[in-house]
Amino acid sequence: LLGALPAAATGQGAPAPRGLPGSLDIADMTWIEVRDAIAAGRRTVIVPSGGVEQNGPHMILGKHDHIVRYAAQRIAGELGDALVVPVLPFAPQGRLDPPEGNLRFPGTIGVTDEAFAAMLEGIARSMRATGFRLICLLAENGASQRPQSALAARLTAEWRREGTRVLAVDRWYAAIAEQDAWLRGQGETEASIGTHAGIGDTSELMAIHPPGVDLSRLPARREEVAALGASGDPARASAARGEAMLPMRIAAAVAQIRAAQGR
Repeated sequence: LLGALPAAATGQGAPAPRGLPGSLDIADMTWIEVRDAIAAGRRTVIVPSGGVEQNGPHMILGKHDHIVRYAAQRIAGELGDALVVPVLPFAPQGRLDPPEGNLRFPGTIGVTDEAFAAMLEGIARSMRATGFRLICLLAENGASQRPQSALAARLTAEWRREGTRVLAVDRWYAAIAEQDAWLRGQGETEASIGTHAGIGDTSELMAIHPPGVDLSRLPARREEVAALGASGDPARASAARGEAMLPMRIAAAVAQIRAAQGR
């Protein structure tokens, strides 16, 4: 790939690279550092996608973005041979007109499945051109799972002969079931855990971005939570619970990627 670039882009006459910065996000690196990181063996890239959506009265709209950004960095660090791209913040949210689901609340941003997949495809094709050979799609939003998986299968089939693969890291999202089982072991019930802006995701955000949660904004009566866009009993969330649960999903993602790498 580098052979097709002009001399300046192949590094001839370019300043010596300073080495990888503390961040593994390619947006924090120069093109020289990205080139040299790939040449040194970092051939895996993680493509995290989040979502801007209502999360009840107690949690910021950017919950997904914060969680998946943190996780992508942790996953890349544990792999030791991966880099990360910036979070894609736009995700499917269901029907746009008339709005349904989270789109009924101010601030939620939704795109169609096709638009989401097209953005991911552009990122994946860019990363292939850069030289990555395992492109890992890491979606935090539930509605993003299906279009992500379909795209990964299509691009992997297209690039099979050259050995470039696109992996939908679906175990990251599936491991929410493991977290829920852990919470049940802590005495919670399905009703208290919730499925959106409940104990799990509220605890995760409290662990990594405390300013994003204010439990005092929750109504005193739990039965009033649903009308405000949340579920379960998010008042029972805690940073300690988030610190215990996040590693479950990170470990599941790392294991899946390592298996795809043949490790």
